[in-house]
Amino acid sequence: MLATFYIAYSELFRLPLLAILFGYKPVVVVHGLFDSSADFTDLNQFINQSHPGTNVSVIDLFDRSASLLPLWKQVEGFKEAIYPIMQNSADGVNLICYSQGGLICRGILSVLPDHNVHSFISLSSPQAGQYGDTDYLKYLFPKFVKSNIYRVCYTSLGQRISICNYWNDPHHREMYVNSSDYLALLNNERPHPNSTVWKENFLRIKKLVLIGGPDDGVIMPWQSSHFGFYDDNETVVEMKYQDAFLRDLFGLKTLYARGDLEMCSVPGVQHVYWHSNETVYKTCIEKWLT
Repeated sequence: MLATFYIAYSELFRLPLLAILFGYKPVVVVHGLFDSSADFTDLNQFINQSHPGTNVSVIDLFDRSASLLPLWKQVEGFKEAIYPIMQNSADGVNLICYSQGGLICRGILSVLPDHNVHSFISLSSPQAGQYGDTDYLKYLFPKFVKSNIYRVCYTSLGQRISICNYWNDPHHREMYVNSSDYLALLNNERPHPNSTVWKENFLRIKKLVLIGGPDDGVIMPWQSSHFGFYDDNETVVEMKYQDAFLRDLFGLKTLYARGDLEMCSVPGVQHVYWHSNETVYKTCIEKWLT
């Protein structure tokens, strides 16, 4: 019995010790639309198999229908939960932010002047916006299609719904820029007093990792996960030819010039499986969690 206790006791302290010895930074996970922290057990397991003892915090906030709340409200809530983890991690933390969570994390990184995020891993997130007829859209707005949802999203009422905060209609570009209370501000597409500071804050990250793939089925276009997006003909323009990159509106071009922007594309992965797919983890995530 004493031997059993000794083994259990040793195992209890072995994993945190390994994390210290190998320098594994804590990992913070932010979920997406209609998700909850319970959906990320596979990802947690992957991390602790490859990086034993890593402290993984899957933030349990704005679950399920609460994920429809305005993104700035969610930014404040997640920031309050994540900031103490940062303060207790002298060597910094890594962020894995899935789907809508990737945009929430961008908000946190923009407004938090003393964050210590090393790798910001954006996992199938509509970073350049969303424009497509998906099951999510049909569920939320059964009487609308992508071509007319702007009539709801680009109103003060619509901007109280998270998905409208990053709805980017390429046929109503001016309305998007003038009406979006979230993405247009994050992208510095609409001038605001905090744009310079937000850019400086965002550029505190050491690595930006953008993950997505052609069979996602929800992020539309899927290249939005790599900051590509439609022009007014619905032809995808990749990140390096986007105005936000060319004018370095919020720091993408700077990250690219620094060599701190990585892209990873994996075919055959549907949207809901990105965080539970071991190939995605080993190919796109594992190496950035040091």
